[in-house]
Amino acid sequence: MQSFIPPSFNLPLHWTVDLLFPLLLKQVQNIDEVIVSQEDKRLLRSLRKDRLLFFTNHPTTAEPPITYHIGNIMGARFKYMASRQVFDWNFGAVGKVISNLGAFSIIAGINDRESFKTAREVLAAPAGKFVLYPEGEPTSGENDSLMPFQGGVSQLSFWALDDAIKQEPDADITVLPGFLKYVISASPAECIAHLTDSIGKIEQKLSIDPGNKNLLRRFMTVGRVLLEEQEAKYHIAMASKSDFDYRIGRVRHAILDNVADKIGVPNYDIHADAIMKLRQLFALHEMISIGYEDPKLPRLSSEEVEWMHHELSSAFDFIVIKRDYLLSRPTPERFYEWLVRYESHIFNKKPRAIGGEPWPLARNAHLFLARPFSLREYWSTDKKKRKQGVQDMLVRLRRDIQGLLDDALELSQPIVKPYDIGDDAY
Repeated sequence: MQSFIPPSFNLPLHWTVDLLFPLLLKQVQNIDEVIVSQEDKRLLRSLRKDRLLFFTNHPTTAEPPITYHIGNIMGARFKYMASRQVFDWNFGAVGKVISNLGAFSIIAGINDRESFKTAREVLAAPAGKFVLYPEGEPTSGENDSLMPFQGGVSQLSFWALDDAIKQEPDADITVLPGFLKYVISASPAECIAHLTDSIGKIEQKLSIDPGNKNLLRRFMTVGRVLLEEQEAKYHIAMASKSDFDYRIGRVRHAILDNVADKIGVPNYDIHADAIMKLRQLFALHEMISIGYEDPKLPRLSSEEVEWMHHELSSAFDFIVIKRDYLLSRPTPERFYEWLVRYESHIFNKKPRAIGGEPWPLARNAHLFLARPFSLREYWSTDKKKRKQGVQDMLVRLRRDIQGLLDDALELSQPIVKPYDIGDDAY
């Protein structure tokens, strides 16, 4: 097993991808167009000669190819980190392509020195261009919310600036926060028709009579049935029927804790946040899947590895299902985020958020950019100031990306009345 896959550069492949990019994006992600304002295009081109660290949200697997395109708009080529297991997809074909386009591997959950060293070298180089997704892996699948940021992304950028300053005392790194908003191209009527048909197939599978319920209530009813099934499976006593989110939370933890218990996960904190647990277990699954050599890793059969992935995917399906997220703003995009979760859980369809099927309806991707800032504003050689600077930079980054998210909400409007599910619905 090759633990680290370095980046490479294949100019003919770059030219081919540049030429075929619209077709490839449509085929793989069902995205019609990447929309960037003229003002933001000018901003990108003005940063072409900078050492640049570009951050965006990361709800799906669509962001890496889109940021590749953003590099083209800038007139530059980005380098990227990608999960080590991605390089094995399609019998290694995916790895060969993305490594030749500037991607290199990282194994989550370990001190991946080769990966960190490469990232520092890329960013410290004159005019180096590097992309980081601060939410990390696994992706959330939710376009209108952000997962907790991983603190290491801030520390890594400071190390790279250290390296650059050793070569060039006045060196700096420009930080550019971005946000990608996906908007379905179909009309509200087309979305409602497709969603109605899709939820009907799920109701049939679960033997649910929709009666005369509206679309929003039908989605909530399916969620309730799935929740009750999981509560029964894990012998969780029902709490208040009205506290949907609390009950979903207990199911998430039950699934994750059961996986950790069954395979004997070392250093597993049963009191941790569910997202932290999921990240730890997905990282462990990746190391086992790629055959990473570590005597501390659990020894699992291929059937156990497959079972582990299935259970983690199930927890992933429940990790972001929050009742108010859909009820408060029932846009087409939020409906489909729930639908792909339901179909993953019920029909074993792998969602694109973790490398599976693309969205059923075409979308456009809108890029929003915040004001770039100097990393040197936060950098210091003083140990105490350095620690505070790392934290302050991460806070600013999240604030900027959250602001872009909030501004982008209006691009997509509800297709049914918010909270219209009746007083007695879950």
